[in-house]
Amino acid sequence: MRYGINIPNFGWFGSVDALVDYAAIAEDAGWDAFILWDHMLVFKQEDMVLPFADPWVALTAIACNTTKIRLGTGITPLPRRRPWKVAREAVSLDHVSKGRFTLGVGIGAPPDVEFDYFSEESNAAIRAQKLDEGLEIIKGLWSGEPFSYQGRHYQLREMTFLPKPYQQGGIPLWIGGGYPATAPFRRAARYNAVYPVHSKWPEPLAPDHLKYILGIVEAERGSLKDYDVVVCGETSGTGTEEDYEKLTSWRDAGATWWMEDIHGIRAEVDELKARITAGPPK
Repeated sequence: MRYGINIPNFGWFGSVDALVDYAAIAEDAGWDAFILWDHMLVFKQEDMVLPFADPWVALTAIACNTTKIRLGTGITPLPRRRPWKVAREAVSLDHVSKGRFTLGVGIGAPPDVEFDYFSEESNAAIRAQKLDEGLEIIKGLWSGEPFSYQGRHYQLREMTFLPKPYQQGGIPLWIGGGYPATAPFRRAARYNAVYPVHSKWPEPLAPDHLKYILGIVEAERGSLKDYDVVVCGETSGTGTEEDYEKLTSWRDAGATWWMEDIHGIRAEVDELKARITAGPPK
């Protein structure tokens, strides 16, 4: 199992400078990945106003100030982005990082503030259609070959995008989805990894939920070989029996990545920084 940091792009972490500092600490502490949330808003205006950092700008700055740690988004709401713009940005970031970038995408949540506040389409069925089309477009453009597309929501004349991704085999695509829905995990089976959460977040996902999810993925793929399974949660980092049992249960359920949750629902910022500094679970 590999270990990463799962961190918001707002609040205490709503500054590019701060995120660069935390990523450097994470790399020095031996974490394998630094994954940024990709939100525009998370609360209604009357509830809370917070500073935000653009995750793509932040990841570019992080790529220029680190050398080993893997970088990615978790999760970019692809239906509110132009797929061709994401394709271009992702390849550029892959080259800047020398092949350390992972693109995580999903339908996006919460729909009221992430979409409605900007007069974007918030209907779940339409966003799912746009997500599927967007993924097809991104993969086609990353091929570096002539590509055109005619879909319900997007139409592209024939074009060729260069350069191709830095990584041999392309940029990994991690697909998010909310348990207990099934469609997101059938979609995830077509790509490199599944990144599930509970649809009633912050209610936690459980190992039994993951077994159910992987049953769907395996039925679609035929096998889980060379497939990544990403889960999030909290550990102390001090090598406790509780940490060991927790990670063992997730590993037994099929997880290949553990993302340590670093956000304000868990603790105050000093405690979160200390957890990053302590390094991956022992």
